[in-house]
Amino acid sequence: MNLHERDAIRVCPLEDIVPNTGVCALVRGRQIAIFRLDDDSVYALDNRDPFSGASVLARGIVGDLKGELVVASPVYKQHFSLVSGRCVEDAAVRIPVYRARVEDGSVFIEISEVATTCCYCGIGCGVLASVSGDTITSVRGDPAHPANFGRLCTKGLSLHKVDPSFRGLFPEIHGQRKTWDETLGFLAERFGKTIAEHGPDSVGFYVSGQFLTEDYYVFNKLAKGLIGTNNIDTNSRLCMASAAAGYKQTLGADAPPACYEDVDSAECVFIAGSNTAWAHPVLFRRIERAKPKHLIVVDPRKTETARSATLHLQIAPGTDVALFNGMLHVMIREGWCDESYIRRHTENFESAGQVASKASLERAAAVCGVPETHIYEAAKIFSRSKATLSLYCQGLNQSSSGTAKNAALINLHLASGQIGKHGAGPFSLTGQPNAMGGREVGGMANLLSAHRDLGNEKHRREVAELWGVEAVPSKPGKTAVEMFDAVRAGEIKIVWIACTNPAQSLPDQKLVHEALERAELVIVQDAYRNTETAAYADVFLPAAGWGEKEGTMTNSERRISRVRAAVPPPGEALPDWSIAVEFSKKLSLPGRKGGLLNYEKPEDIFNEHRETTRGRDLDITGLSYALLDERGPQQWPFPENAREGKKRLYEDGVFPTASGRARFVATPYRGVAEEVDASYPLRLTTGRLRDQWHAMSRTGTIAGLFAHEPEPRLTVHPEDLSRAEIDDGDLVQILSRRGRITLQAAADPDLMRGVVFIPMHWGARFLGGESRRGVNELTLAALDPSSRQPELKHCAVRVERAQLPWRLVAFGNSRDVFSLMSRLDPLMGAAPYAVRTLIGRDSPGVRFAIAAEKAPPGKILEEIDAVFRLDAPEAVRYDDSKHGRRILLEGNTVRAARLSGDTRSEPWLKDLWERAAPLEELRRYLLLPVGTPPGLPALRGRTLCNCFNVSEREIDAFLAKSNSIDELQASLKCGTNCGSCLPELRRKVSLAKTFEAVVLPLAAVKV
Repeated sequence: MNLHERDAIRVCPLEDIVPNTGVCALVRGRQIAIFRLDDDSVYALDNRDPFSGASVLARGIVGDLKGELVVASPVYKQHFSLVSGRCVEDAAVRIPVYRARVEDGSVFIEISEVATTCCYCGIGCGVLASVSGDTITSVRGDPAHPANFGRLCTKGLSLHKVDPSFRGLFPEIHGQRKTWDETLGFLAERFGKTIAEHGPDSVGFYVSGQFLTEDYYVFNKLAKGLIGTNNIDTNSRLCMASAAAGYKQTLGADAPPACYEDVDSAECVFIAGSNTAWAHPVLFRRIERAKPKHLIVVDPRKTETARSATLHLQIAPGTDVALFNGMLHVMIREGWCDESYIRRHTENFESAGQVASKASLERAAAVCGVPETHIYEAAKIFSRSKATLSLYCQGLNQSSSGTAKNAALINLHLASGQIGKHGAGPFSLTGQPNAMGGREVGGMANLLSAHRDLGNEKHRREVAELWGVEAVPSKPGKTAVEMFDAVRAGEIKIVWIACTNPAQSLPDQKLVHEALERAELVIVQDAYRNTETAAYADVFLPAAGWGEKEGTMTNSERRISRVRAAVPPPGEALPDWSIAVEFSKKLSLPGRKGGLLNYEKPEDIFNEHRETTRGRDLDITGLSYALLDERGPQQWPFPENAREGKKRLYEDGVFPTASGRARFVATPYRGVAEEVDASYPLRLTTGRLRDQWHAMSRTGTIAGLFAHEPEPRLTVHPEDLSRAEIDDGDLVQILSRRGRITLQAAADPDLMRGVVFIPMHWGARFLGGESRRGVNELTLAALDPSSRQPELKHCAVRVERAQLPWRLVAFGNSRDVFSLMSRLDPLMGAAPYAVRTLIGRDSPGVRFAIAAEKAPPGKILEEIDAVFRLDAPEAVRYDDSKHGRRILLEGNTVRAARLSGDTRSEPWLKDLWERAAPLEELRRYLLLPVGTPPGLPALRGRTLCNCFNVSEREIDAFLAKSNSIDELQASLKCGTNCGSCLPELRRKVSLAKTFEAVVLPLAAVKV
């Protein structure tokens, strides 16, 4: 396994470079500027000028500036140190430098690569991070990692592009910079006093599925072992709690029985409640390559995943249990069940069968809103295929019936014997990179280490003995939603929030924000200082981020991978586990044993966690850091003396239950928690965008990841828009029983009538307006009775046209995007509609748009102009009683713009800004409110391929000449790298072929 290697790559003979000049070389996919000086010494820097975005530094002039060797950019003339990459004029700007040397007359460039793991979804892709000094300069997929074999999605390929200006760099108390010693001493004193007065349950910890396993273990032991409270839960409660509960109820343990390799041998892949093409794109590429005979997709929306299906069951939101019960009914009626498997390896089939007997095909079709023939066909394919693999995610989990949905699907696997064999099994796709690891160490309010249950007295004794404490508390802790209810009610006085953003991600945000306002002390531990939750921090603790810390994570297929630090954390940031350990050393509680968390390095923590698993279903006593470093990622169980882990579980038909048999669970159908009615007639469902992730703490700092979906929108069926007298593109209010937000409406004929959709990601950093609480202001906190997971996937809403005729849009760039975003923050509530997003690619900027009934006071416009430097004397301007325009030029290019009253010119002005294109003849139209100036080149529009920056317009233009996807990829390269755009490309090619085969001949006949 390649852990950390430094390769010396021969670039060219030294004599090919003229002294005191540079050349550009392509080294491992990146442009590097190499300079030779008079003394034949060589220096290497990234070729990209960070100010212009152009790859031009190799053409710059090298020389001595006040004793420092520099190169002057040929564009804006900034000087960059050849030694450090620091910009002389702006020390905050630094470009990557590379080690260069001359050997045997040739120039060599050294590239260091560190093998680590991606921090986004639960696929757990291996990543090779290239390092120059203290900077990760690029990433690529690790060809040796069995989760991805070298593939990465757009998010993974952008891991190194996170804007460092958004990072938290030092501890703070009430907004004032403090030392770590001062901060942790303050926290220890407050914890001690609060616990003494109100007991250990007066404090709570809300942590994250993005923690490393070692982080999770330490925080869990801190809460339950040292402090003596079970009030520790995780955002995994919003993600995988129902999947875990479903596995435990049916199979006896929270252990996905299948593996990624099963995709290759499945005859039927059955995807339910997952837009895998966007949420887990690397796995979806594997499905596409495997070409299963049947791809069945269950989803209320016609997603890119559903478009690839051989059978799409477009059910009404929340009706999955009715569908699965209906399928079981058909399987029993038609004799398609594996009676031998049921008899030998399961129990309680009769109870599930009784429920299914009442779920007739006709009733299931009526409830789900799909044809009876589709349900019948799905049941037949599922049960009769040689191997059926189901993949499922938040569409099943985020529901007040989430556990029942999971159990009902697993019932189908047990009834048909589609489990414990190649290509078959119920496979829950984890939403976060280490939600699995968190459950392994018991980092939730109802769990203990190594899949032990808090409610089991024997398990509590075992953990207490392992930890060396007198007892583990028996009182159940507060789960995610319940924890913030308790904070709001004053039961929990202090809440410590680590590596997650509940002020955006939890449902019913009005109550969450009230809780954070009422808390006596809010501690936020995060890598990023600008999250919605960080705004409430009484104490902020800067944490190390991806590429900066050591440990392990477990992916969806139970595979443990090493996470390695490639660079040190910035500023004073520390690894999450280290913060908890240092805090514990200062915390003194009467009657509680000290010294519980005396760990010096992550490996110490892993070794202790490993011992807790001995003899358990997830036994990893055969694993060590050394073995993982030598042999690469491994699946559990991997007990001591084992040669390898288990690819798939239950191949022998024995399950970790009291009887050794899997259990059928009776799952009667229950409707959604909040039904539609005359006041709220539409069903809102939420989901993911292709290039964003969760609350956008990381991806929301990368401008290029906004290009595919530039701003928040509500998608609605055209007939629902027409019924409400709303046009495509209008601003609308979306109202639920809990709040309202304002968004742009977009028509989507592929949606079911009566269903509307908003991406889950948009919080108060991007979506402003009257209340500024984001999308989850609308959602409700109804909980699943078993998993306590909230129903984030459905609520009842109504949609009304927003009467906001006055519009403003402003955009521009800055060397410090965080500062630009921050200066806009007070203006996000200046109008009923406000949106703030990143734009651009190599040179990122910010777009700000507001809408109101009438023009706001002139002071608001002045503040906006000041943010974008449009108050500069050289800005071109025009004002009348209704309209205003400000354009700031830099040479012959647009640097920033503000349009108010009439914003029709935005598309072409922003297009010029993004391309840094010269104005030329368009200069005369700068102050005219025109939508499309004469002679304007076609606008780029939405970016479809992020890897190669290929726009939808470029793809459409090519397909007008050729509908061959091979020719398209050969010409534009789109879809040839990560493949995230492939489903959309294939759909466009298919439409082009249909147009050529059907529409053109009809047009010819009419002529």
